[in-house]
Amino acid sequence: MGSTTDKVSGIANQAAGKVKEAAGKATGSEKLQAEGLAQRAKGKGEKLAGDAKQAVKDATNKVADAANKKL
Repeated sequence: MGSTTDKVSGIANQAAGKVKEAAGKATGSEKLQAEGLAQRAKGKGEKLAGDAKQAVKDATNKVADAANKKL
């Protein structure tokens, strides 16, 4: 997946995880709370992956731009 897709998916999973966690707390369901925590963690990982991909892309573009200026 691309960096933007990873970021969007990560943010969506974090939001869904928060909803599940809150629903679990409201209903007393430890299982739902745990699922929410797991989904939030997955979302954080996806967003970090997207951020890392974007950082690599930005650095690569910066190096390419510098090389083109020297030509």
